[in-house]
Amino acid sequence: MSSIENVPPQVAWTLRLEELDALDGAVAAVAPVVGAAFATGWRGRLLRGEWLGHALHPLLTDVVIGSWTSASVLDVVGGEEGRGAARTLVGVGLAAVGPTAWSGWAEWSDSGPREQRVGLVHAVTNGAAIGLYAASWLARRRGRHAAGAGLGLAGASAMGVAAYLGGHLSTARDVGSRHPAFEAVDG
Repeated sequence: MSSIENVPPQVAWTLRLEELDALDGAVAAVAPVVGAAFATGWRGRLLRGEWLGHALHPLLTDVVIGSWTSASVLDVVGGEEGRGAARTLVGVGLAAVGPTAWSGWAEWSDSGPREQRVGLVHAVTNGAAIGLYAASWLARRRGRHAAGAGLGLAGASAMGVAAYLGGHLSTARDVGSRHPAFEAVDG
């Protein structure tokens, strides 16, 4: 492992996570199921965004993150008038999370061991965010807006950690499909 001295703590933590071979058993258990469900045949091609020319996952994450972040903004500044829109936005994020996760799993299947370790933690952290936002939506639907807003803010925290790890995978580790024509062009 490269030196992790004099780097921000989150970078050091992420580098340690990449080397955490204690996750290899979980990765090995999940990989065949994920590969069969999301990474092969027409489903894999669709979910990796081969038809688009690059990974579909980042595009879909914008819908989920954007909806949930907008709901949090409304919770903080929208007052009573923003409650219905905030609940709708939480619901939109929940509706979009399935295809978003599936496209992420398709990319994960083609990545290396270090990336799969981080990707597994990314997925688990996203699972926590999804659970918190689902509970938020239910609380809001039952008229418990303050509880729903609190659960949404907790979900936003989990989502932030997951987004950091996802950003690491896509930018620092270059995980993501792209058309070969992009590789042939010198930038």
